[in-house]
Order: sequence, then C-alpha cells, then structure tokens
Amino acid sequence: MIRLTDVCKRFTAEASALSGVTLEIKRGEYVFITGSSGAGKTSLLRLLLRQALPTEGKIEVNDIDIGALPRSKVPELRRSIGVVFQDFKLIRRKTALENVAYVLNVAGLSRGEQRRKAYNALRSVGLNHRLHTLPTVLSGGEQQRVAIARAVVNEPRLLLADEPTGNLDPDLAVEIMRLFREINARGTTVVVATHDRDLIERMQRRTIFLDRGRVADDRQL
Repeated sequence: MIRLTDVCKRFTAEASALSGVTLEIKRGEYVFITGSSGAGKTSLLRLLLRQALPTEGKIEVNDIDIGALPRSKVPELRRSIGVVFQDFKLIRRKTALENVAYVLNVAGLSRGEQRRKAYNALRSVGLNHRLHTLPTVLSGGEQQRVAIARAVVNEPRLLLADEPTGNLDPDLAVEIMRLFREINARGTTVVVATHDRDLIERMQRRTIFLDRGRVADDRQL
C-alpha cells in the first residue's frame, strides 16, 4: 500500500524535514505516526498526498510511484485517498450533508447519487440526525465526524489523518479513534499522525516514531 525508500525532504542545505526514511505500510493496516513538533509527521503526509515531492528517494502509494506521476494524474490519485485535518476544513455556509456531498459533486456524480452517498457516510459516523445542520451549530466532535464522513464518502483505499483530535477533549478523541477503527475494519488502510502518546497507548496499534526527520522506532504497542 505505502512504501518509502530512502526518502529525504530538504528545504535548504541546512534544513531537512525528512532524512533517509524507509518504511512500509501494508494494505489494511492501522498505523500511528508520532513524534514531537517538527519531527516530520505532517511533511510525511504531504508527500503521501503528493502535495510535495521528495528531494531524494522513492514513494509508492497504491503501487504508484507518485514521484514519477504526471501532474495530470494527481487528482485521480487523491480521489483514492481520504484526508482528515485537525481544523475540520468544513464550508461554513453549507450543511453537514452539503459538505460531504460537495466532494462527490467535484467528482461528477449526479445530484441524487451525491445525496445518497453523503447520507450513508454521515449515518456511518452517527450523524444522520444532523444532515441539515450548519457547522457553526455543531460541536467540535460533530464537526470532526462530518469531516471524517467527507473523507470516506468516496470509499478510499487509504485514509490519512493529521492531528485529527488536536482540538478535541480526551473522551471525544477516543471516540474519533474508534470511528477510524471501524473504517479500518471495512478494509481501508488508516494512517494517523498525532503527538498524543496517551491516545496511542490506549489504541494499541503499530506506531512509527519520528525524531528530527528520521524513523527512530517502529513497533506494535
């Protein structure tokens, strides 16, 4: 599913985000990436999403060498990847249903199919009673669940989450992680970047530790 071989990402000769990273994440895994601020977690996710290119090394996602991928093929790659952010990134003037359906509108689905799939995605995260509610009325936990529904509405093979519980209290954070576990159980590979070690220990999953851009440890907790 994901393979990095000797990946480096440098901004200048003196400043590196990642250095010599080699790792593999198999299809269907649920993996945490952790490390202190500046360790390279977000840079790694950006590379997987082809928002940036490595300075050196090779990155494969879904058996595609994304460094060699033509720019015209990048949107197709991204449609196979769901992304969840810390700050939700919901459109404030659109309802929960419209926020999720918008992804499908961009993909060219009919209006009826958009609404059907968006409803099913929101129901899967327990929000079928909040379909027509604006984000400003939703709690933080509900907003993040809308964001997760939006990320999985295309049934992606890979789900990336960057500090998805950073704005949530501990109980809500565990609830979100359990949702990811349910998504993973349906066959989606899940990769979560977080600095929350307590949360990682509670979830007991494979964890890759980054330190100053390098893999310092990789173990099953």
